[in-house]
Amino acid sequence: MGKKKIGLTTAIFIGLLAGAVTGILFHYVVPAGVFRDEIMINGIFYVVGNGFLRLMQMLVVPLVFCSLVCGSMAMGDTQKLGKIGVKTLAFYLATTALAITAAILVAQIINPGRGLDLTGMGGAGVAEAEKIRFADTLLNIIPTNPLHALANGEMLPIILFALLVGIILAQLGESVETVGNFFSQFNDVMMQMTVIVMKMAPYGVFCLIAKNFSGIGFDAFLPLLKYMASVLLALAVQCLVVYMLMLKGFTGLNPLKFLKKFLPVMGFAFSTATSNATIPMSIDTLHKKMGVSKRISSFTIPLGATINMDGTSIMQGVAVVFAAQAFGMNLELADYLTVICTATLASIGTAGVPGVGLITLSMVFQSVGLPTEAIAIIMGIDRVLDMSRTAVNITGDAVCTTIVACQENAVNRDVFYRSDEK
Repeated sequence: MGKKKIGLTTAIFIGLLAGAVTGILFHYVVPAGVFRDEIMINGIFYVVGNGFLRLMQMLVVPLVFCSLVCGSMAMGDTQKLGKIGVKTLAFYLATTALAITAAILVAQIINPGRGLDLTGMGGAGVAEAEKIRFADTLLNIIPTNPLHALANGEMLPIILFALLVGIILAQLGESVETVGNFFSQFNDVMMQMTVIVMKMAPYGVFCLIAKNFSGIGFDAFLPLLKYMASVLLALAVQCLVVYMLMLKGFTGLNPLKFLKKFLPVMGFAFSTATSNATIPMSIDTLHKKMGVSKRISSFTIPLGATINMDGTSIMQGVAVVFAAQAFGMNLELADYLTVICTATLASIGTAGVPGVGLITLSMVFQSVGLPTEAIAIIMGIDRVLDMSRTAVNITGDAVCTTIVACQENAVNRDVFYRSDEK
């Protein structure tokens, strides 16, 4: 057998570490001069790093638009399941909104971006966009010209328009099959483009991190540790507090028993870092150990793997606070509400392709005028947090499924409370 190929996650992490070491050497060891400053830092590092960021930004609008049209088109089919589909959707969107809110609150307490000054990183020129009243923010969700919104990357109007297109395509069914197929196929094209762009990620991250660390030296380490702590704490709050309170409140079932029985699935999700791979195990565990009807779980669990991205939303919420603090920007309540809306609605169309979460993160940043350069710093360490996020994502799917099944009287409580000898 040949050499084992390095995975993308490992390559990005290596790029991050190598970039940090290179940047620190440039900051403390390499003497200032034309080679260091003009050729390397503001030449090669700047062009390759920002080139990668631009490639990611290039993907945002078409990818989000097509994936949301396809996502809402698929949800339109849930009318066949009637109120179960509607209830599940409502629960998933509610938990995602709660997740981002929890993340923003945790990040506001820990202040991960304090002490890190990225104002010299370029792109900070957009720092203070003019403040818009919340009433106008709400009105701005409705596009007066959808093509103008698409051209200018105005995310909330794009999301609304895409959702409407998808729902109407689902309602009209076979009569607009050609249009539906166009969006599905164009979505596949964008997914493939994402995969290709993400292959550039290790080099892009290396150059961006090297450029940043050559300017700030060791000052970035503590904020990065605080960022990781904020994400992990918010994930723990969502998983152990929010979900368990919802489970107890809506079903009366014992949360500790639920966690004990579901722990192997969480471990599997943590080790594989993919929601889709855990679908069969989730359905099986919910049925055999908790008595949840397969009729419901075989619909709600795959739907959750597609649209219930609470872990990813938590990362986005913390990242927004981190970037705002690092760039010295003051976000107001209306900005945070915009972030909550954008990230919640964007989760509907997020597909299970590595890196899509980071592309929707650049979309969330754009929605409140944050410079996307901060994503480079987050990107390398974010891969480390990915496993924890996946475990939270699939736990949310299982809790929502159990709640919906309980309301439909489709849970065998004897099975749930039965102790497993094996």
